[in-house]
Amino acid sequence: MSRSGQVFYQDNLAGIITENEDGYFFQYDERYLEQPNAQAISFIMPLQKQVFSSNTLFPFFDGLIPEGWLLAIAADNWKINLRDRMGLLLAVCGDCIGAVSIQPIIDENHE
Repeated sequence: MSRSGQVFYQDNLAGIITENEDGYFFQYDERYLEQPNAQAISFIMPLQKQVFSSNTLFPFFDGLIPEGWLLAIAADNWKINLRDRMGLLLAVCGDCIGAVSIQPIIDENHE
């Protein structure tokens, strides 16, 4: 199973985050990298063409997920396990505080 989300910096598509059986991956969009005013989404994820990979959800993205009572409400409303960090990221981070937001990519073939 694979899940992905478009990562926006302000209103610009900055890249794609993906989770699959091998872990988590983030890659900046080539068109975004070509923009003269492109900004890294995080200090630990500088602008580069190479894919970032991790066995766990990248701390930057995990930090976008709400905490405390707001997390409990989100998990209950969307029926998402609190350990499903990618599921929470895709469900609740479409309108984050700050410049970065995540929009889920729906795979029409697996619906």
